Parts: sequence; structure tokens; C-alpha cells
Amino acid sequence: MSAFEPFEDFGDIDQIIERLNDADGGVRRLAVIDLADSGRQDVLPYLLAATDDPDATVRLQVAIAFAEFDTSEAAGGLVKLVTDEDSSVAQAAADGLAELKDPAAAELMEPLLKNESAFVRAAGCRGLRALRSPASLRPALAAMRDENPEVRAQALGVVAYLKLEETLPSLIGATRDLDAGVRAVAASALSFSGQPAAAAAVAAALGDENWQVRTAAADSLGRNGQSSAVDVLTTALGDEYWQVQQKCLNALGKLKAQAAVPAISKLLLSDIPALRKEAAAALGEIADPAARDALTDHISDSDPDVRKTVRWALTRLG
Repeated sequence: MSAFEPFEDFGDIDQIIERLNDADGGVRRLAVIDLADSGRQDVLPYLLAATDDPDATVRLQVAIAFAEFDTSEAAGGLVKLVTDEDSSVAQAAADGLAELKDPAAAELMEPLLKNESAFVRAAGCRGLRALRSPASLRPALAAMRDENPEVRAQALGVVAYLKLEETLPSLIGATRDLDAGVRAVAASALSFSGQPAAAAAVAAALGDENWQVRTAAADSLGRNGQSSAVDVLTTALGDEYWQVQQKCLNALGKLKAQAAVPAISKLLLSDIPALRKEAAAALGEIADPAARDALTDHISDSDPDVRKTVRWALTRLG
């Protein structure tokens, strides 16, 4: 068996470790790959040492390798590499942090939220979000006040994933953030709460100046399940962006909004096939016999997906 083939015993590990000191960066990079492929926890100290390799391609491979080990030791290596001077290395480390699930990694990531680099702060938040650790709540709430909108959005994700009613004031406040991206995340995040205040904040976001925020709000109202949102969703069917209309149709279908059937039926006449299909799907979900004529008129729609959905919807009407 060559030194570059999968190994089976500890002697091969020794040979691979020796290659980490080779003068050729390509050889060192392949050694990192082989160590990661072993899946053995005892190779982690050697991978950690390789985070100081002078070759960025080797460090990049180390960052990728750490993603194979869901341990606090691997998290420590990724935390170090996310501050690497090479952007590709730092990005790979950030992606690796977002994949970790070991709760013990939270303590290692939290200092990243105070780093001078906005990229690093955002990466720290991404990592904490995946861990869903209650211990991350306080630093995440602080990061929601960060000067950088990407950091605020990622911090908001940490808070949202915890799904704690006590965080509602912060989440509702974020729907009024100066940055549209943050407002969109906040509108989506509030879907977990059945509190009237949450539903009201998302309904207000459906009138946001940014269409992507409105799209997120419509989707959130559908997932929230609050029947009080039917009127505002029905009104929003007239939005100038078809993406918003599509999410409203989907939400109204989920809410079984019989009162919206006439307005939904009108969108069967849209020039956009995706909207006609979504309108038919919503009518099928609502299953109100009053929609039968409108659906029947489109059983021969020019779009095959629309025709299929119309036929399905009609079966739902009985």
C-alpha cells in the first residue's frame, strides 16, 4: 500500500504525520487529507499544529478537515483559522463552524463576537446559531446591536433558533432595523410565536418598503398559523411583486382562508404560470366548493404544471 492510499494501522499514521513536515506544500496538503480521512480523534493535535502552516492551501485543507470532527478541539482549530489572513481559509473555517453541533464549542466561539473584524463576528454568530445553546443568548442579543448589518442578521439567527418567548421584544424591534436584510430575517424569525404582538409585527412588515421583507413576512404569517392575518394577506395579493403574491397565496392556503377565495381566484388569470399554479394550490388547500367554477375554467391551462395542480385542487373539492 502506498503512503497516499487509505491506511489501516498506526504505522501508516506515523508516516502521514512525517509528511506534514515535508518541504513540499502539496505533500503536506495530501497528508492533511489522509489524516482527516482516518476519522481518528488522535490526529487532531497534528491538524491543530498544521494551522500554522506557511502555505495557505494547506491551511485551507486543514479548515476543511476540521469539519469532519464535531469536537471542541476541532472547534478550537476553526476558531483560529476563521481569523486567517487568507480569505479562502477564513471562509472555509466559517463554514466549518456553522456545521458543528457540539455544545462545548459555544464557549470557544463566543469571543469571536468581539473580534474587530465584522466577518469574524458574523462567523461566530453563524456557529452559535447551529449549536442552539441557551448560553449563547446573552452574547447574541448584544451582537444584535452591532454596527454591521450582516453581524446583526447572523446574531438574530442565534436568537431566533432558540425560540424563546422572552426574546420577542428584541425580535420585534429588529423588524424595524435600518437594514432590509435584518428586517427580513426578523420577520421570518417571528413565525415561531403565537403571541398577538408577534403576529402584529409581522403583519406590519408585510407593508415594508422592501419587497424581500414583504416576502419573508408573508411566508412567516403562513407558518405562524394566525387566522387574524387573513385580511392583510388578502390585501397583499395586489402587491407589485409576484414573489410576494406567491407567498401570500401559499399562506392563505395554509390558513384555509375561505374569505380569500374570490381574491385568490382572480390570480388564476395571472400571466405568470407560477402564480396561477400557486393560486390553484391555495384553492385546493382551502377546499371551498365556491372555487369550482374558477378552477374548471383553467383545467386546460397552457402550462402543464398549472393544469396538474388545477386537477388536484378539483379533487379536493369533492
